Amino acid sequence: MNDDQVLTGPGTQTRRALLAGAGAVGASVLLTACGDDSGDGPAAPATGGPAATTGGGGPGTAAIAKTGDIPVGGGQVYAIQGVVITQPTEGQFKGFDPICTHQGCPVSNVDGGTINCTCHNSRFAITDGAVKQGPATTPLAAKELKIEGDQISLA
Repeated sequence: MNDDQVLTGPGTQTRRALLAGAGAVGASVLLTACGDDSGDGPAAPATGGPAATTGGGGPGTAAIAKTGDIPVGGGQVYAIQGVVITQPTEGQFKGFDPICTHQGCPVSNVDGGTINCTCHNSRFAITDGAVKQGPATTPLAAKELKIEGDQISLA
């Protein structure tokens, strides 16, 4: 039997059929993530949340998030827009670069009062980006935010 043949019954697909299915799923996820670029709302964070996108994510662009999207004592990673937004205390919002200073992995989440990189378990403070746990030795770079009403964007 070669890779072009497909047997019937559970668990008998060929490697080629399996890879084709996996490719279709990957393309579907990619197309879903692209969404529409209408700029009609906040962009989706890497860890879940609103599904609208805003475009380039650079200075002067539409809102990235609403203030209510960022939990007090926590934050959200907006990888596509290139920022981690935290709210260390009520009404205080901070922005940081989402790339770990250890070996350039993207940070993955904000939990337990730290911005976390799961590549090598570095952790950074949500207040100032300082290293709380290595192997990273350099803090995350700060990013200026602009808050207008309940909208958060890059300054």
